[in-house]
Amino acid sequence: MSIDALLLPFDFSFMRNAFWIALCVAPPTALLSCFLVLKGWALMGDGTSHATLPGVVLAWLLGAPLIVGAFVAGMACVLATGYLSQNSRVKQDTVLGVVFSGMFAVGIVMYTWVHTNEHLSHVLFGDMLGIGPKDLITSGVIGAVVSAVLILKWKDFLLHAFDPAQAKAAGLNVSMLHYTLVVCLSLTIVATLTSVGLILAVALLITPGAIAYLTTRRFSHMLMVAVGVCLLSMLGGAYASFFIDSATAPTVVLMLSLGFVVAFIYRLNVNRRNSRRKAEHEVAASTSPLPAEREAKKPPRITA
Repeated sequence: MSIDALLLPFDFSFMRNAFWIALCVAPPTALLSCFLVLKGWALMGDGTSHATLPGVVLAWLLGAPLIVGAFVAGMACVLATGYLSQNSRVKQDTVLGVVFSGMFAVGIVMYTWVHTNEHLSHVLFGDMLGIGPKDLITSGVIGAVVSAVLILKWKDFLLHAFDPAQAKAAGLNVSMLHYTLVVCLSLTIVATLTSVGLILAVALLITPGAIAYLTTRRFSHMLMVAVGVCLLSMLGGAYASFFIDSATAPTVVLMLSLGFVVAFIYRLNVNRRNSRRKAEHEVAASTSPLPAEREAKKPPRITA
C-alpha cells in the first residue's frame, strides 16, 4: 500500500474531526478508568452512562442542550444511589443496578414516544464521523478540566480509593473527594456522548484502567499506560474503520477489548514465570545443607 493510500483518511474533514475527538476524550476517560478500577466502580460507570438517557431525551424535547440533560440525569442517578444505599439494608451495587436500569428503561420509553424525523440513535451508539466544531469545543473543554483535576489531585484520589478511613485521618475531605470524582464521571460521560455514545462509553471508562492494572505495578505508571492505550485504541480504531468500512465507535471498543486480551495473556505468562522461579528457589533452598551441616563438613583447622 502506497503512502498516499495510508494518508487518505486525513484528506477528509470528518476523519480529521474523529481523530481530534479521540484526542479530547481519551485522556479523561483513561485517567478516570484507573480510579474506577481501583475503587471497584465498574458498575458505577456503566450505570451512570446508561442512566443519562432520560435526561438526554428530556433535554431534546425541551430544546435544551443534550449535554445539560445528560449531566443532570447522571448526577441524579449517583445521588439517588447514595441516598438509597445509606437509608436501606441493600448494598450500593444492588441499589445502583435497580436505579440505572429503571432510569434507562424510562429513557427508552421516552425515546420510543418521540415522533420526529431526527434520529437520536447517535446518542446511544455514538457518531465519531459526525462530529462538528461545537462538539469538539465542548468535549475539549470538559476533557481538559477533568484531566487537570485528576492529575492535580491524583494522590488524594488514590488514598481515598485504597483506604477512605486513612484519607480522613490524614485530614482529607473524603466527602468532597467522593463527589468530585462523581462529578468528573458525569462530565466525562457527557464528553463521550457524541463520540462513542451512552452504551459503549463504559468501555472507555473501564477497559484502559483494567489493561494498565494488568501490566503495571505503580499507580503513576498505570495512569500513563491507560492514557497511551486509550489514545492508541481510539486513533487506531478510527483509522482502521475507514479501510474496513465499519462503524467507528464499535471498532474502537474492539481495539480496547483486544488490548485487554493481550494484557491478560501477558499477565498470565508473567505469573507463571514468577511461580516457576519461586518453585525453583524453594527447591534449591530445601536441597542445600543447613549451616550446622556445612560447619560439620568443613575440615578441621590446623593451627600452629
